[in-house]
Amino acid sequence: MDQSTLSEIRKVVMQYGIKANYIEEYGKNYRVFTNDGNFALKKISPLVGTDFVRNVQLLYHRGYNRIVPIYPTTDGRYAVLSNHYLYYLMPWLPNEEKEDRNEKHQKMFRELARLHTLSVKDISISSEQRKEHYEQTLAQWERELEFFEEFLERSEKKIYMSPFELMFCTIYQDISQALDFSKKQIEKWYEGSKELEKGRTVVVHGKISTEHFIYDDRGYGYFTNFENSKVSSPIHDILPFLARTLNTYPKRGDDCVEWLYTYLGHFPFREDEKSLFLSYLAHPGQLHQVVEEYFFKKTKQTEIKYVKRLQRQYWLLKNTEYVVMRINEIEQQKSSSNNSGPS
Repeated sequence: MDQSTLSEIRKVVMQYGIKANYIEEYGKNYRVFTNDGNFALKKISPLVGTDFVRNVQLLYHRGYNRIVPIYPTTDGRYAVLSNHYLYYLMPWLPNEEKEDRNEKHQKMFRELARLHTLSVKDISISSEQRKEHYEQTLAQWERELEFFEEFLERSEKKIYMSPFELMFCTIYQDISQALDFSKKQIEKWYEGSKELEKGRTVVVHGKISTEHFIYDDRGYGYFTNFENSKVSSPIHDILPFLARTLNTYPKRGDDCVEWLYTYLGHFPFREDEKSLFLSYLAHPGQLHQVVEEYFFKKTKQTEIKYVKRLQRQYWLLKNTEYVVMRINEIEQQKSSSNNSGPS
């Protein structure tokens, strides 16, 4: 850390009424050692703003306190603007992990369910709004299917296909099935919800990750990094997490299914939310983006890079497909069990 940055950090923390004895840099964070204890100073872009502070305060007001607190300055501000950056101050937690990866994910999803439960709020959604969302989404997915079909036909007419085209033709059936499943689920969502007048919103964290779920010295887990938080549907926390987790080499995502049902055990989705969640989860949107970029030559990449990107997105599709099918299977079993009942 250069002297100018060090001087800037010292000036920022002075506005909290504390004096830094020593400062360590941790990426975008700084560990500040003082006579009053250790603190974490976070640096963010001012474009993010301080809206997330209101969401954190809302959660505190609702009784959710498993959030790393944000300290105010001596004059009551929750962020300090300095040299084109916003800074905010929190306590420094030791974050000593005493369990395996699976157990930490289980704890995180239980806490996420509690966060959503305490911040849940019903909002009015008109039938026109639902219809508009349904029609726009379905039209977009229809266009994507037409594009895939056109690309397939163009490729198959060639005597010699490129490696990218050959791979696309090989995996086309899986892409088509994923799109078809997504369309059926969003149709199911619309049919099941078009008469409903309410929808659920919660405070979503915005980027849940075990890196953003840290422990204090007693072993209690706390969420941090609320910069992307907003009031939205609860699925907007789950979907991005699963997309990041499943974006890897081919694997069976039983751990993801287990974590999801840990969450659902404490904050169950409504029937319409389940259908909407599955439609978005199964949708092969990233594959469409790669194929479209290749077709229109939007980026100057070599053939091998495009093939690698297509391969990667196909792995994501298959990993997601396994999770979607397991969820669908579990829900069908639950529905059959509930319908059978005592004779």
